[in-house]
Amino acid sequence: MQKSGDSAILEQRRETMKKEDIAKTIDHTLLGASATEEDIKRLCGEAKTYDFRGVCINSRWVGLAKKLLRGSSVKVATVIDFPLGASSHQVRLFQAKQARKDGADELDLVLDIGSFKAGEYDEVLEDLKEIAKVLPTKVIIETGHLTEEEIVKAAQLVKKSGAICVKTSTGWEPKTDISTKAEHIRLIKKATGNILIKVAGGIRTLKDLNIMLKAGADIIGASASVSIIKEKE
Repeated sequence: MQKSGDSAILEQRRETMKKEDIAKTIDHTLLGASATEEDIKRLCGEAKTYDFRGVCINSRWVGLAKKLLRGSSVKVATVIDFPLGASSHQVRLFQAKQARKDGADELDLVLDIGSFKAGEYDEVLEDLKEIAKVLPTKVIIETGHLTEEEIVKAAQLVKKSGAICVKTSTGWEPKTDISTKAEHIRLIKKATGNILIKVAGGIRTLKDLNIMLKAGADIIGASASVSIIKEKE
């Protein structure tokens, strides 16, 4: 599998990236339970202003976001089976298909962590394969719940499934500090080679972002996207 255009801008020295290149690594994120329509409108307005890579939102807002972002290059990503990854395959697949119908460009799908921890790898893989056929899929493996050996195994399953990206976390998992996140990225990169890597959870400053990019991340999930970009101004 070849990396998509998302990683092309990272061929240059990551620490010297321009503001607009940094923006194109960021999925501007709002997944809080209290998010309102006005909050989504603000998020999409910011995404257009700064030309972020995408927005990442709960599925109920996909249609609105798609309408607000029409004519821009900003992708609409939505989370599937968030944040636990504990629903049945049928429910997960239905959510994915509904997201496609509503206009989503990408899915951020939570791994079936319970089945994975139980060693049911064939079941986990088949679930990921079927959902990855619906839309380009980033699979959230929740590294905070996994050992290093499990991170490697999960990342390899994601790559085998046909998903486009391994994502580290939902931000709801047991918290890991920035240096640990960077180590997880390096583990994933070593295990998978050329699949995209998205990191999320607690990335609040330009320094945090640069550490993640240097470690090998291609996409940054952040709610502090605007303040991060303003640090570059």
